[in-house]
Amino acid sequence: MKICSFEEIISWQKSKALTIDVYRIFRICKDYSFKDQIQRASLSINNNIAEGFERCSKKEFKHFLYIAKGSCGEVRSMLYIANELGYLKEQKFKELHDKTIEISKLLLGLIRTL
Repeated sequence: MKICSFEEIISWQKSKALTIDVYRIFRICKDYSFKDQIQRASLSINNNIAEGFERCSKKEFKHFLYIAKGSCGEVRSMLYIANELGYLKEQKFKELHDKTIEISKLLLGLIRTL
């Protein structure tokens, strides 16, 4: 099946949902630099998927998918810090952590198809 738009890409859909979760969870966080960084990193995942897809080159798309995968790792790393600092509850940490693992695997699978 040919993908005609980045909105059809499952990793984009799931990373968009992750970004919405991150923005909602950290919107009242008083640690503004932390909040800004985790929000930007989460947004970077789906934006890089979209930007890479719109480049219309498999080589460039793959490059942007690697950047998205790196941003996914950054979010996961920051979730550990957020959890230990008490910025989110253990259950929410697990939920978001699992989402980043799933997105990372989806991105790797997509990279391997290119």
